[in-house]
Amino acid sequence: MKLIHLSDLHLGKRVHECSMLEDQEYILKEILQKIDRERPDGVLIAGDVYDKSVPSAEAVSLLDDFLVCLSKRALQVFLISGNHDSPERMAFGGRLMERSGVHIAPVYNGTVTPLTLTDAFGPVNIYLLPFVKPVHVRRFFPDREIATYTDALSAAIGAMELDPSRRNVLVTHQFVTGAARCDSEDLSVGGSDNVDVSVFDGFDYVALGHIHGPQQVGRETVRYCGTPLKYSFSEAGHRKSVTVVELGEKGDVAVRTLPLTPRRDLAELRGTYEELTLRGFYEGTGYPDSYVHITLTDEEDVPGAAGKLRVFYPHLLKLDYDNKRTRAGMVLDMDEDARQRSPLDLLDEFYEKQNGQPMGEAQRTFAQGLIEKIWEDEA
Repeated sequence: MKLIHLSDLHLGKRVHECSMLEDQEYILKEILQKIDRERPDGVLIAGDVYDKSVPSAEAVSLLDDFLVCLSKRALQVFLISGNHDSPERMAFGGRLMERSGVHIAPVYNGTVTPLTLTDAFGPVNIYLLPFVKPVHVRRFFPDREIATYTDALSAAIGAMELDPSRRNVLVTHQFVTGAARCDSEDLSVGGSDNVDVSVFDGFDYVALGHIHGPQQVGRETVRYCGTPLKYSFSEAGHRKSVTVVELGEKGDVAVRTLPLTPRRDLAELRGTYEELTLRGFYEGTGYPDSYVHITLTDEEDVPGAAGKLRVFYPHLLKLDYDNKRTRAGMVLDMDEDARQRSPLDLLDEFYEKQNGQPMGEAQRTFAQGLIEKIWEDEA
């Protein structure tokens, strides 16, 4: 059984106010070419299909074209919503699309029914679990304590009643403890959205979405495929790819990647205005096919620098300075201790400093519910 693992398309994304739609259309065509060469049995799309919960008409049209192209290839498509997607909007029309081989996860309702593909080694059960928070799962398991994301995933997966004799594949969208993040992803204070990798022990392969850099977590078969494009300059060093998963008999799983070449790459350049101007002049036109972030090290601001530099770097998206003035004006970030603590712990400390006593249990419960509600509204 051969599967292609994709995620985090973020259709409709803007990078420093520059629309990425043409770049996304380009990379989706490249992905289709790789699918034609690989001839997989199915394609797994692990969430964050759109960049916003209410996507633009252009983004919807681009996804529509991509799904139509996939359905024409007589393969099965398995798609879930991520934290950037609206699960209700993603699920609309899903039952009709199944006739074309496009399977979209419904809004989570406490149960996940597997979809089954069959090959020479027997059935492969594919479970689609969209992005969920503890508040989404808790109401379906009133007798179970669900305080953390690990608790939520453990409850949701436990209800699946996996058949250990079969090959089981999970498609989900979460942050698994130990994964390396970058600036273009939604972050939470203190790692409060962490999921322990042990909750996935019953699966032969876990197709993860949410993290933009391709990587495995814990074991080779728990994997983020990463975004098909670079969506922030913190990803400039990433090597984007498509993940190919091949399942043989039970326990035999092979994972490999196919590199992707974008329409335009991302590049970061640093130096004085004169150095970068001369570099652009002697190299012809600088970086004509790359989105560029330039950091000028001149001690004095250069009037009209962005416009002048675009002569050599036509796709300049970001310009900033690194000098004595900017370093003196930097605002200190949270210390490492604060980063590792949950929002509730930070609020508890603040409350005690303001009131001379810690929050009571009822207050902590109310605060935790309020924090989850805020995250739910912002997702």
